[in-house]
Amino acid sequence: MNSQILKLRKKLKSKLSESRYEHSLSVSFTCVCLAMRYGYPLDKAELAGLTHDCAKCYRDSEILKFCQKHKIPVSDGEMKAPAVLHAKYGAWLAQKRYGIEDKEILAAIACHTTGKPNMGLLDKILYIADYIEARRDKAGNLTAMRKLAFVDLDEALYQIMKGTLDYLAKKGSRVDPMTAEAFSYYDNARKTAKQA
Repeated sequence: MNSQILKLRKKLKSKLSESRYEHSLSVSFTCVCLAMRYGYPLDKAELAGLTHDCAKCYRDSEILKFCQKHKIPVSDGEMKAPAVLHAKYGAWLAQKRYGIEDKEILAAIACHTTGKPNMGLLDKILYIADYIEARRDKAGNLTAMRKLAFVDLDEALYQIMKGTLDYLAKKGSRVDPMTAEAFSYYDNARKTAKQA
């Protein structure tokens, strides 16, 4: 096992709530499983999963102030739906506080709440792992998504994004524009693939 991972576990355990730390461990294990399935480096997947919520020890209002202090760009959509900002600030923390320099890991952490158009393999792995990890139990389609993630990663990504947007619409919650943009990208890609 990578010694960096063991050190990070100790640091994160002291910073995060018990439930958030357990979620982070579970996401890291799920990332590793998906990485095995899709041929991605296991250590990188585990690091992304472990640190993806490293900023969740702060309230949304604090994260917004930290982003402003450290000159991390915040979009209008993020100002209106600040719960997604822990991803962007988490990428900054992962680099500055936890010593992660790998650009793919940092990019995956930064987009794990909203997704983005044309996501890389690690981006997809982390986004999906955060949704399907074993401790999650709220979404009605979890069983199907857990199976689908190991059969067709892109279809799982699409279905999770669609389900998330449907859920937010039913609740009347704000949707970050990047989430809508990401879904539109994958919706168009899916339609194009079906026509081919």
